[in-house]
Amino acid sequence: MYTLALMHGKVYINQAWVHTNIYIQDEKIVEISSEVFPALEAIDLRGLEILPGIIDPHVHFELDLGWIKSVDNFYSGSVAGIFGGITSYVDFLEPVDTVEGLEKAFLSRMSLAKKSVSDYHFHATIKNPKCNLEDFVIKMKSLGMHTLKLFTTYSESNRRTDDQHIIELLKLSRKHHFLIMAHIENDDLIKIDQTYTYRELPLSRQTIAETSEALKLAKFVYDTMGNLYMVHLSSGHTLAGLIDQYKDLINKKFFIESCPQYFTFTKDVLQTDKGYLYTFAPPLRSLREKELLFKHAEYIYTIGTDHCAFMEKDKKKRYLNDIPLGIGGIEHSLSIMRHHLGDQAIDKMTLHVAQTQGLRKKGKIEIGYDADFAIFRPMPNEKMYGNHGTCDYSVYEGLHGSGKVVSTIIRGKFVLKNGELLGGEGQWIEGSDFNV
Repeated sequence: MYTLALMHGKVYINQAWVHTNIYIQDEKIVEISSEVFPALEAIDLRGLEILPGIIDPHVHFELDLGWIKSVDNFYSGSVAGIFGGITSYVDFLEPVDTVEGLEKAFLSRMSLAKKSVSDYHFHATIKNPKCNLEDFVIKMKSLGMHTLKLFTTYSESNRRTDDQHIIELLKLSRKHHFLIMAHIENDDLIKIDQTYTYRELPLSRQTIAETSEALKLAKFVYDTMGNLYMVHLSSGHTLAGLIDQYKDLINKKFFIESCPQYFTFTKDVLQTDKGYLYTFAPPLRSLREKELLFKHAEYIYTIGTDHCAFMEKDKKKRYLNDIPLGIGGIEHSLSIMRHHLGDQAIDKMTLHVAQTQGLRKKGKIEIGYDADFAIFRPMPNEKMYGNHGTCDYSVYEGLHGSGKVVSTIIRGKFVLKNGELLGGEGQWIEGSDFNV
């Protein structure tokens, strides 16, 4: 007898919808069949969609900026995610520049993440390295991580990694089968001006800073045949430039992530009285740049939220340098992205994330995979409401979505059932070698 049966749902399998039943035992999917088998609990899901559990590859819970912390911790952030069908996510270790610092950062983050109610993984993060890079990579992999975040900017906080180190890491990524996650902006083109307000954020971090740096790193990837993943691509101009010059690399060696905010808003919102609520880096772009994101959406491999929430009072500052950059987004990401891209969004938020992050038993409804599901009620153009994280606002509140997650299942157990939070105990997910 099976532990749980999900009956009569419309199931997303291999980019198609199938009316079938799913049977679960020992946290795994063990049978997918139109036949009826006995189970301890059978749930009738007629009229609902069963999606693979959504995986967010880019969140910042308890991010310490030195002068302020993001307000969602691993409990509240994962709870907000559960209401959006997020069954797993990948956060970041504190940036470090030595091998010894890497293990310390890992242990610290693991301690904080014990509060999580959903499953989690981490990206190692390097800054201005002062160590043997191969030793750093070997230590990272020994800790179960196969993704390494770096920055091409933020030299003012000593986080920037220079070109020669990036080239060396790209060569190592090919040798050791890991993926470099890069925040890509040209540091020399970013303007830090003490008099800028939030309205000048697009002037401070212009599109050319992203586009020129992305093309430069794509050339590095071409020369080394290393593995690189561009986080939070903001501009359709950048995407169009990459397609024009490096089409054969895209999503084979150079992977592209974008975020819901760049499909939803334009920089015009920064000129409003509450524009400070929409401040993050890279910033919002023009309407034309947003239109190009939609036009070339097939080249965007994954969607991550870059969830990094702060209270409104902390965002409501006169000068840009006093505003913590980041917004929340994990709860409404599935609904808003299906509104924008339809079913094309699903693989970008499940299978493709699992592939790039080395989460081999996640992201797909298939026998032998973890029994992670988002149970979704389609409601086209229904407005989105609800904010289950710590933050006191959401930029997505009141916007049109595509429906609502009514239940979330992680490893065969309901953590959200018919809109009621049941809670759970998240687990660390061991990563595996990058092999897309």
